[in-house]
Amino acid sequence: MVTSMGTALVIDDSRAIRMILGRTLNRFGYEVCSAANGREALDMIGQQDLTLSVILVDWNMPEMNGLDFVKTIRADPRYREVPLMMVTTETEIEQMYRALEAGANEYVMKPFTDEVIADKLRLLGVLQ
Repeated sequence: MVTSMGTALVIDDSRAIRMILGRTLNRFGYEVCSAANGREALDMIGQQDLTLSVILVDWNMPEMNGLDFVKTIRADPRYREVPLMMVTTETEIEQMYRALEAGANEYVMKPFTDEVIADKLRLLGVLQ
């Protein structure tokens, strides 16, 4: 039996990526909730007052992109310290700096493997 690691929020406009990351996080012991963009995620958080263990967010999404989501969530004291990983196709080093400056703790470039996600979660201190 896998010990519950808490709740992970996956935000990506690709249904396939949400499913892939969701299954990976489930195998690691997380309950997973997901949203198709930053605005949907903020609405979900506001309605459910979620206690989150980790957030994985894409950069390029409609409605509200990942960078704007990161800036917004980091302005909320309840979520300022939640480990947050940007998972994106943005490969330029300048984009990585922008994400980290905005409050992302880690940065993963697509395509990724389960091992890469696990390594980053370990770096964040949210996976054994």
